[in-house]
Amino acid sequence: MGKRFSRTLPVAHTLMGSLLAGASFTAVAQGQTMSAEALDWQPWGEEEAANQLCRGRYVMPSYRLPAEDNPETVSLEAREVDYAADGEALLRGDVVLRRGNEEVEAERIFLPADRQQVDAEGNIAIRDGRALVRGEQAMLRLNEDRATLGDSHYVLYEQHLRGQASQLEQTGEGEYRLQDASFTTCDPGTNSWQLVSSDIRLNQAEGFGTARHARLQVKDVPVFYWPWLRFPIDDRRHTGLLSPSIGFSSDGFDYAQPFYWNIAANHDATITPRWMSDHGLLMNGEYRYLFEESSGIVEGGYLNSDDGGSGGGENRFEGDDRWYVDARHAGRVNERSNYRLRYGAASDGRYFDDFGGEFGESDRASMERLAQVDYRGQRWQLDARAQGFQRLEDPLSDSDKPFYQLPSLSANANWQFDNGLYTQWRSNATYFWRDVDERRVPEREAATGSRLHLMPAVGWRFERPWGYLEPRTELWNTAYELDYGERDTQRSDSPSRSVALTSIDSGLVFERELALGGRDYRQTLEPRLNYAYVPRTDQSELPDFDSRERAFSWDQLWSAQRFSGTDRVGDLNRLSYGVQSRLLEDASGRDRLSFGVGQSVYFDDRRIDSEGDADTLPDRPEDNPSVNPESRYQATRDRSPLVTRLDWEINDRWSSGAEWLYDDHRERTERSSVDVGYRHPEGHVVNLGYRWEIEGFDPGVLPGDDGFRDYNREEWDLSFAWKASTNIDLIGRYLHDQTNERSLEQLAGVQWNNCCYGLQLVWREWVDDNDTAPIDDDFNDRGLFLRFVFRGLGGVGQDADSYFEQTIPGYRPTAL
Repeated sequence: MGKRFSRTLPVAHTLMGSLLAGASFTAVAQGQTMSAEALDWQPWGEEEAANQLCRGRYVMPSYRLPAEDNPETVSLEAREVDYAADGEALLRGDVVLRRGNEEVEAERIFLPADRQQVDAEGNIAIRDGRALVRGEQAMLRLNEDRATLGDSHYVLYEQHLRGQASQLEQTGEGEYRLQDASFTTCDPGTNSWQLVSSDIRLNQAEGFGTARHARLQVKDVPVFYWPWLRFPIDDRRHTGLLSPSIGFSSDGFDYAQPFYWNIAANHDATITPRWMSDHGLLMNGEYRYLFEESSGIVEGGYLNSDDGGSGGGENRFEGDDRWYVDARHAGRVNERSNYRLRYGAASDGRYFDDFGGEFGESDRASMERLAQVDYRGQRWQLDARAQGFQRLEDPLSDSDKPFYQLPSLSANANWQFDNGLYTQWRSNATYFWRDVDERRVPEREAATGSRLHLMPAVGWRFERPWGYLEPRTELWNTAYELDYGERDTQRSDSPSRSVALTSIDSGLVFERELALGGRDYRQTLEPRLNYAYVPRTDQSELPDFDSRERAFSWDQLWSAQRFSGTDRVGDLNRLSYGVQSRLLEDASGRDRLSFGVGQSVYFDDRRIDSEGDADTLPDRPEDNPSVNPESRYQATRDRSPLVTRLDWEINDRWSSGAEWLYDDHRERTERSSVDVGYRHPEGHVVNLGYRWEIEGFDPGVLPGDDGFRDYNREEWDLSFAWKASTNIDLIGRYLHDQTNERSLEQLAGVQWNNCCYGLQLVWREWVDDNDTAPIDDDFNDRGLFLRFVFRGLGGVGQDADSYFEQTIPGYRPTAL
């Protein structure tokens, strides 16, 4: 029976907590292997293993000695204890020493008379709840931050990391040195990779480590060598190289090597040289800063003398310097007021098509320039801004260049009364400008100048559980001061317009209890009537700064505004009627099924279009090929398409949605879409979509615009992500243009994950529309993209997770 005693000693924090506490360094080593059990490894049970990337986990066993009331007290237990006359002590046979959360096990421990040092030998194990160190010999200086262990193995529990070192030495407070050391995150007995170094130094106070003559070994075969390597050992940011990115595509080879610069706690920068075999060397940079009440980011890129590229855009910018800059700053003035600043610019409209985005995909359509401050009060909301955009298209016609607002001032307010009456005030003053040749754009777009818009509104909403009634009137008062520059025109330079938009919206709600399939539901039947009247007001003298006619939809059934923006108010005299039914699950209140059908009846033609002429109808397409082919019919039809929509949550895994716009006069479908989605609790995702749209359906898009298609658009979209196992994800997408019998995008990929390493391999082929409407100059591009990650060390390749989530709705990739 071992003897047990406790006493207080003047011990510094030198045991395991001082030895490796806080180190997040991921490691395994050379030399003699150690059994998984000796490394505190516990395999998962059969039920748990099915959902785990790793075969098990590291778990510290229970303390062998109970905790003392005073955490500075050292508890000892041994089979034999020998005392010398001068106070020296030798403990033998399964010795256990505990102080606070730190516990040491050894076959023998020698304590000198001054108690300043502990010498341990034989099967040493040091644990502190976060880490384990094993070795055969150890020397711990109790009043100094110094310790030395020979032939050590170590484990970091939370980081799932293990390693070896021929000698592990604590050289000072929070400073450690490991000689002939290695580490890995692979499970015990599986060294798929490991990092080996002759000399590793850890600085806990600074939060980083260094390694000399470091070698990355895969299956014991060296594949990479660093003469000197610096790495983080905690969550603090540190200056150094980040994981490179490598890509292969039909354009050639692409390699980027980021360098991170930790300037200060609230400042950092990333500098990324990127070499592309078909373009040359592109230098990218990003600078970030954070203050107490403001933050910002400045990013940019520069390529000196483009080599010309390849594919459909080959040689377009050969010899040109290409660049972009995007600077953003946002801050707080006070609790009710914020401000934003932004300036973005690019050398050309194809910059991000050639260099930006993941897997050749660019989601930037414009570069914003903005200076804005706002105020949000309980009643008033104020906004002042100067704003503009560089549209990223090449070629870009003058007509497609957006207007700058220099400045734009808005003041809005709301008043709500207890009897349901409410009033609103909307006002805006803006000066519009753009740099174009006024003689080369449509006359309505040729002017620059100021616009003052005042819109008071009054309404009354009567609402009860069984229904509602809401009459509303808005008065749009708009005045301009214009300059047509060198454009000869007969238009007034001070036009104005006043027009009232009146609507009456009403609806009823009927409910009943319903039992289906053993479940209780609440079914609603909600008929709705909406009348809107907007008198025909000539607006042919007015410019067109920001208006666009909206495409018809379910929401347009109930809206009095046919145009977005302020410069056009479409004449309207119509009655919309419809009915919606919902199936609500009583237990949760969730909509299981929502079905609606509606239509509008017009009592007059809609003469106001983008030209604003109240006396004429749009030209027939056979007489004027530059007009939207559907505009004449849309303006003269006596009823809208029949709009039907469906949202159905079939069960917890299957859902579907559909929209159908059917012209019952011409007996044809104008637009339709069907979506079916599958979501499995284990992460499987399948999406199937179908789209149909007649040529010219969107009245705001004209022939010649990049978004116009001179054919009926019919597309199929299939995407999936299937978790074949805990370790393997299979992903794919196929987008098909049925009209032109071509593939718009094909994607196939596999992702392999375990707790040791991760692999992502994706092939993608897609159509680049060359920023033009005709499909004759479209061209295909393709690429093979690889990402490889060593857990705890980093990886190589592009991070594709955000792209996959966008392309395959519902998919959440396992993080590499």
